Amino acid sequence: MISWSVELSEFGLMFEPRGPIKAQCLADFASELHVQEQQILWTLYVDDSSNDKQCGAGVVLESSTEIKVEQLLHFNFKASNNQVEYEAIIAGMNLAKDIGARQLRCLTGS
Repeated sequence: MISWSVELSEFGLMFEPRGPIKAQCLADFASELHVQEQQILWTLYVDDSSNDKQCGAGVVLESSTEIKVEQLLHFNFKASNNQVEYEAIIAGMNLAKDIGARQLRCLTGS
């Protein structure tokens, strides 16, 4: 910082360190952030597939603020389409819980 300060001194520029953040500003920011989190609606999309050889599912979790989380699941056991879909919904709900979603709408194939 000192070398930059010396270089910029010929242009009449001065470096002033930023003051500390006041506690009330930080508290206001935290309370505003908390209100915004409660208003976010998350939508869970599930697409599943199973056959004789393998089964899996795709999970997409999308927020009303255009945040998108995608997860691909591969199951190492034989299952019907319904069983795979239920497993995918549970995995998607766990994912939503992990990211802190409070409102969740599930859209599935059935």
